[in-house]
Amino acid sequence: MNRAGRGVLILLFAGLPLAAASGQEWQVPAQMRKLKNGLVVVVSEEHSAPTFGICVSYGIGFRLEPEGRTGFAHLFEHMMFEGTPDAPKGVFDRVIEGGGGWNNGDTRYDFTEYIESAPTSALDPVLWLEADRMKTLDFSPANLDNQRKVVEEEVRVNVLNQPYGSFYWLDLPQKAFNKYPNAHNFYGNFKDLDAAVIRDVATFFQNYYVPNNAVMAVVGDVNADEVFAKAEKYFAAIPEGSVPPRPDVSEPPQEGERRFSEDDKLAKIPALAVGYRMPPRASPDAVAGALVGELLHNGQASILYQALVKEKKVAVNVEGGDNWPLGNPFEYNGPTLMTSFIIYPLNIPEKDLLSAYDAVITGLAARAPSEQDLERIRAKMRSDWYGQLEFPVERASILSHSTLFDGNPSRVNEIPDELNRVTPEQVREFAAKYLVPSNRTIIDRVPVKSAPRGEKGGEQ
Repeated sequence: MNRAGRGVLILLFAGLPLAAASGQEWQVPAQMRKLKNGLVVVVSEEHSAPTFGICVSYGIGFRLEPEGRTGFAHLFEHMMFEGTPDAPKGVFDRVIEGGGGWNNGDTRYDFTEYIESAPTSALDPVLWLEADRMKTLDFSPANLDNQRKVVEEEVRVNVLNQPYGSFYWLDLPQKAFNKYPNAHNFYGNFKDLDAAVIRDVATFFQNYYVPNNAVMAVVGDVNADEVFAKAEKYFAAIPEGSVPPRPDVSEPPQEGERRFSEDDKLAKIPALAVGYRMPPRASPDAVAGALVGELLHNGQASILYQALVKEKKVAVNVEGGDNWPLGNPFEYNGPTLMTSFIIYPLNIPEKDLLSAYDAVITGLAARAPSEQDLERIRAKMRSDWYGQLEFPVERASILSHSTLFDGNPSRVNEIPDELNRVTPEQVREFAAKYLVPSNRTIIDRVPVKSAPRGEKGGEQ
């Protein structure tokens, strides 16, 4: 499951006056309490409409799924919608959608989240439903087989039968990183998906789907004290679990550029993916990296699009960013990449495209952007940030991730000021330090009929 449709709702809010406010003018209210079983509850009151949004985020994602069980975190996300002994399959959806609400789930590198939006009058049943599936699930072989088929069909639709096969976000990390947590097929190999058994499901649930590995954020037309009381009522009896120690997922420094070529039977023209390793989330350089990602890739006004598509005409399209396309630059808690995904014409040699690309990158490393250009990017990022925070479900999602990673829901109020403090010179320094050939991995995705353009299927 994914966030399809949520982006449209965000855009509807983006033009509101609040989206243009500065960090000093508007702060997201947030209160936090921890239950005795370790569940962290965050509440943000927003009384503009009689609705609320909930996000329950668990500290488990692609990165920590077991070896030999690739794709399991995503598969388990689907299992959470298969019902429980007290609320069989279909009850969850009927209760929420019957009251005019909706629900969804997402799996990312470092979290899996479950979200609901509903009228305020439905707060009690929604909380009960979330507590019920945190307590127990229906671990039937039939449910596992059903969701295994759903996930495998997703792989066929989104990867195997798509031009480019999502190589820029699925293959690139596997080539760029060394350790299994960061460098495996997180959508899942069919062999691993088919090998999953009920014991795997039960163990995964017991290890990671426990209150002391979760944050629940509630945003909307609610009273914080009442929400905390209801959380105690519905969740307090769920015992805490023994979460496995988090492995060391840090990567050794990359020693030299990595280059690969892949054949593509469905693409008509070639594409290039370039991934640079980014600094850790807690690094002082991380926010500068977020700005650099936007400066390089932010739509048709970005410096890469202008240089490669408009001026030199060596590319058809350019997209990318920091932690792209699986989240924003603040939604990761381990090694990640800044990715450039470039589609280019058949008559352009890869070396010519890469030469033009490198000219942009080295230019940024040599000359800081103007304050005016940087402020344009800051303003866009602030606007996007506030636009998300205005929508209750998105705010709940962001608050839960901030709390999960930083232990501090109020980090959401610090992001705009952190962006404002980055100087043009810091942007230049970031590019000079991180956007270097020895810190990057490149995959050239070549239509089969033009395969002689490069060495196929391996490191060059």
